[in-house]
This record gives sequence, structure tokens and C-alpha cells, in this order.
Amino acid sequence: MTKMDKKADLAGPGVSTYEEVAKILPADYKSLQQPMERMQAVFEIKRYIEDNLCRELNLQMVQVPLIVDSDSGVNDFLDRDGSRTPIEFPCGLGLEKPISAQVVQAATKWKRMALKQFECKVGEGICTDMKAVRKDYFLDHDHSAYVDQWDWERVITSEDRNLDFLKDIVTRIWKVIYGAGQHVRELFPALQTDTYPDFPEELQFFHAEEILDRYPDLPRKQRETTMLQEVAPALFIIGIGWVLKDGYPHEMRAADYDDWGTETITKNGETLHGLNGDILVWNPVTQRRHELTSMGIRVTKDSLKLQLKIAGQEDFLNLPYHQAILNDQIPLSIGGGIGQSRTYMYLLRTAHIGEVSVTVWPKQLKEICGPKNIHVLE
Repeated sequence: MTKMDKKADLAGPGVSTYEEVAKILPADYKSLQQPMERMQAVFEIKRYIEDNLCRELNLQMVQVPLIVDSDSGVNDFLDRDGSRTPIEFPCGLGLEKPISAQVVQAATKWKRMALKQFECKVGEGICTDMKAVRKDYFLDHDHSAYVDQWDWERVITSEDRNLDFLKDIVTRIWKVIYGAGQHVRELFPALQTDTYPDFPEELQFFHAEEILDRYPDLPRKQRETTMLQEVAPALFIIGIGWVLKDGYPHEMRAADYDDWGTETITKNGETLHGLNGDILVWNPVTQRRHELTSMGIRVTKDSLKLQLKIAGQEDFLNLPYHQAILNDQIPLSIGGGIGQSRTYMYLLRTAHIGEVSVTVWPKQLKEICGPKNIHVLE
């Protein structure tokens, strides 16, 4: 395994060519539901997850912006390498200086500001039905330019900033996702099939360094795939963003929301970092790794400064969002984004995200999907 292989693996979880997409999509696929019944199931899952996520984490559904002021610093720049930029445009007819607006890529940072706006107390939080546009994605079987997430955020104390608290929240989220799968199966007999295994009830936790120790010669996506095949079909990977012992982070992570720089535990004489992570599952339809959610305990003023220095983005400290953290104007929090269409795809056993989500798809992709009996919605 060359250094270039590992470096190229940091840019995101998608594939990069339609020749590769053609190879990975199942050739003998048969959808378990017709499109209209699938939409009924989608909205059953949506209601179940929103109701139960709010109940488990003490959240309230709130409105969320589609556009934000580009000067606010609250838009999500995703992988911190500058490769995924938001759509930007002037707005405000009649203004001498129009507002420079951006379409959100995620509501990650807005939510932490919103905790103060909605006057949330410790142990309380918000959940949103977030819609976003990520124009720089390669459009494959589980990536689209249109993104929908349950973006949530909850106020915590400084004492909550530990791995036990993180694991408890993650376990509650997995309980909701698993419950949604059982709920929708009871309502729709077509989903009660022996073609695919049942959803795993348990989620297992591993630090990114532990996974690297198991598979030191594999790049990140292959490490995840092998873990899901050999160890457990549902994982939470802790510590995404800090440079691991091989000289690379498990994956790039923005420097100004998740805390991936804080020292957490010492294991076998080695200090491990990070209070964040991802839920990944094995998708038996696509026979691939499948990411459902990214989340984490958010940065403090100290970890924000550390991570921005590592990322070479210390100029961000002058933006309003970052100033609010530095001046203790917004609360400590934990939060994340659960991919809605990714979750529907997993729970309804579809081969393509376009079967549960309506957006634009390139001609090349549709020509690959059609002969495989995969029909995307447009």
C-alpha cells in the first residue's frame, strides 16, 4: 500500500468513475417495493425517527435555514480541504449592497448558534429536517447533490465531554434507527424477506487507531469494509480527524465543529484523541460500507484554536461563529447529522439512493441503472 493510496482515500467515501459504479451495483436486483409504497414507507420511517429521536435525546423539532450569510462563518465546509464549496449568490432586491448568501451544505454550525436562539438549557436540544446542496459530490449509488439530514444539537456540560457520554448518545441513536427498521417491517409485509439479514440490534465501538492496528496496510475505506465484514455489521468509529500513527487521519474532518483533537484515553501506552465519530453499517444490497451519521461533542475555545492551527485556518477565528465560541457566547454541545435518504436506503433495502430521494442524475448513471432494474426518481 503506497502513501498516495492512503492520501487519496481521505477525500470522501464515494467512488470516482461510472465504470466503477457499474461494477459495484448489483446485477440481479429486485426492489422489495413499488415506488408509491416505498414513499409510504419513507414517511413512516421519517415520522418514527423524528418522534423517537426527540424523545430519546430530549430534542424539539425546529425550522432550519436553506441559505445563510456567507460572512457569518456558519456554513459547513465539510472536509476542510477546500474541495467542496457552497453555492453562493447575491440576494436582496433594492439593497445598495446585496446580502452574500450561500446554500447550506449542512446546518452543523448553525445549530450550535441556534441553541442560544431557542434558549435551550442543559440536557435540551433541537432537531431539524435539514435540506442542503452539495454540488461537488460525485453522483453515485449513495451520493447525490441534494442532501437531507436530521441535523440535531443538544446542550451539555463540561463534565459531559467524555467518551462514556458520547457512547451513551450514540447507543440511543442506534436504538431509534433499529426501531425504525422493525417498525416499517411490521407495516409493510414486502419488507419481511429472507433475501437480506435482519438489522443488527447492537452497535460496536472502535477507535480509529484500533482499526488501523488491525489493518495497518489498508486504506481507510478498505479498513472500514473489512471491519464490517469480519467484526460487526454495525460500527461506531471514534476519533475521526486527528492524525493517526500512520501519518494520516482516518478521514478529513472540518476543524471547527467536532472535537477530534482532545486527548481522551491512553491505551497500551498510546494516547488516543477525539470525541466524535461515524456510524457505519454493512449494506447487504450493495455489498458495501454504508455511512448513516457523523456526530460528535463540539469544540471548546481551546480545541477550536488547536484544530484550526492544525488545519491552517486560523483566519476563521475572526468570523462571528468562531468569535462566539471564543467568547463563551454559545453553549457547549453535542450534535450530528443523520442522513435521511441514506437511512431510508438502508432500512428499505434499496440499491440506490435515487429510489428514495428525488434529484438530478447524470445520463451515464441512468444508463447503468436501467439494465440492472434500478429506477431512480427524478
